[in-house]
Amino acid sequence: MKKLILASATILSMAASLPALADAEAEQMAKTLCAGCHGPNGISTNPIWPNLAGQKAEYTAIQLRAYRDGKRKDPNMNGLAQPLTDDQINELAAYYAKLPGGG
Repeated sequence: MKKLILASATILSMAASLPALADAEAEQMAKTLCAGCHGPNGISTNPIWPNLAGQKAEYTAIQLRAYRDGKRKDPNMNGLAQPLTDDQINELAAYYAKLPGGG
């Protein structure tokens, strides 16, 4: 019984750490893929590129999927979004939604 409780506690503690890992991965992905145009904190300094910080996650995910699937056309965005999985898109969108918006 003690082994079962210990195993359950271990699994629960590992599961609790998964969102933190996803957030860290999303942050790293954002810095690698997105920061060059959309700013290191999701706030663009160029008016032709939108702020991503504070944007609704659902909206960002829809737009990224549209770029990935070729429904929206932009040579840079299509190329960057093409290799992203649905999970990666959801993680990126959730990451930007949590950041303070740029107004």
